Amino acid sequence: MKRLKEKIDFFDRVFKIVAKIPKGKVTTYGAIAEVCGIKSSARTAGWALNGAKETGLPCHRVVNRLGALTGKVHFGDIHLMEELLRSEGVEFDNDGCVIMKKYFWTPTKLNKIKSKNKIKSKIKIKKYGS
Repeated sequence: MKRLKEKIDFFDRVFKIVAKIPKGKVTTYGAIAEVCGIKSSARTAGWALNGAKETGLPCHRVVNRLGALTGKVHFGDIHLMEELLRSEGVEFDNDGCVIMKKYFWTPTKLNKIKSKNKIKSKIKIKKYGS
């Protein structure tokens, strides 16, 4: 039970950070995980976002450390993630990766993200295997 609560708390932190990514910028799964306090949990951050497809969060703004669109397979159309980023003015190199030097956004510490009205996550965590 404690482990499930920790997972939900981690997911909520991921969602709060993703909600803050500015239009026309990207961040990485690893940068999100580091700000959440678990630098080695980049894959868990990605897993959290895979479950957040229907939330309206700008999940398309999260890429891998090289700028590759590794999450594009979760958008239904493998071209949608790139189209969304291009519509925000994000540019890509010849390998199809985001130009990270120009578009990378560094997430803020979570204590700076909190507002007067505490943000409550409305994301429902799916139990896999059920």
